[in-house]
Amino acid sequence: MIAGALTFLIQTLGNLFVIAVLLRFMMQLYRVPFRNPFSQFIVAVTDFAVKPLRRVVPGLYGLDWACLLLAWLVELAVVTASYWLDGFPFALAGGKVWPVMLGLAAVRLISLTVYMIIGLTLVRAVLSWVNANTPLMPVVYELTEPFLRPLRRIVPMIGQVDLTPLVLFILCQLILMVPVLAIERALLGAL
Repeated sequence: MIAGALTFLIQTLGNLFVIAVLLRFMMQLYRVPFRNPFSQFIVAVTDFAVKPLRRVVPGLYGLDWACLLLAWLVELAVVTASYWLDGFPFALAGGKVWPVMLGLAAVRLISLTVYMIIGLTLVRAVLSWVNANTPLMPVVYELTEPFLRPLRRIVPMIGQVDLTPLVLFILCQLILMVPVLAIERALLGAL
């Protein structure tokens, strides 16, 4: 019972931090203004870990590799701690378990990214109906527009209703169901 509660706590806190780091990466990638209160919150929450890592891992091609590495390492810690608390025999498994753990962390990082895109798109849709002038809207708009813009070329508006968020939800669910789940099952089969 305590192991289950600890697993839940580690997964929740770890994944929330990973989402914050991924948001920071995406905000830099899509040039979201950092003067926004939400952007400043994300930077404040992640600065303690990202800044020291940037001294070791430089940015390249306009990407903040320190953020991606940090997100992957935290997800690796979450995956490893979860298996350890569930009683996985790391000592008996030997060195072959670590490539699988690294792969599982990468797959779960991709999965979290897809869920984050779904969540941001849902927030954008709700804010567009409720309060499009909220300070959060410019950040959400900049983070979701690169995914929605290509779909708008394909999916026409029907009666002044934009259906591209719905199409994006379906595509994201398909990504989670087919390639991500297949890779995760293959990795778990190697344990």
